[in-house]
Amino acid sequence: MADIAEWTVREAGADDAPALALIGAATFLETFAAILDGDAIVAHCATQHRDAAYRACLADGGRAWIAEAQPGGAPVGYALLAKPDLDAARDGDIELKRIYSLSRFHGSGLGAALMRQALDGASGYNRLLLGVYVRNDRAIAFYRKQGFVDLATRRFNVGGKFYDDLVLARPLAA
Repeated sequence: MADIAEWTVREAGADDAPALALIGAATFLETFAAILDGDAIVAHCATQHRDAAYRACLADGGRAWIAEAQPGGAPVGYALLAKPDLDAARDGDIELKRIYSLSRFHGSGLGAALMRQALDGASGYNRLLLGVYVRNDRAIAFYRKQGFVDLATRRFNVGGKFYDDLVLARPLAA
């Protein structure tokens, strides 16, 4: 991809909640517009991608890494780890809740860099789990390349409408 801006990645804190919310909503809309119901996307982003949701996740032991464009520091992606809320989870698991980047940064190595941070952050756990929309072929291919395998399926609520997700798992070194 031509003309990809440079970026840096750093661990995020509670003060980064507004930036996490912004990039979360922007990338969710960018990824799922014309795929999922528009009203459902707006409702989902209004609840799941608001400052308070990120602050609460981080306060409850979650960890995030934010990618910032250089120069300037504008947020362009992030990864978020938290306690799993997947039915397939068991003791010793952690969930990659989100790993998002603006499409302009796809192919730049940013996804792999965010995944490395998440894997480092998951050190000490047995498995890293995640859920991904079954029709998000690009993301599924990325996760498979990163060593994830199918574990289960689930119904995922997006603004009151339900969609099918794959639940993937990657074993971690004990």
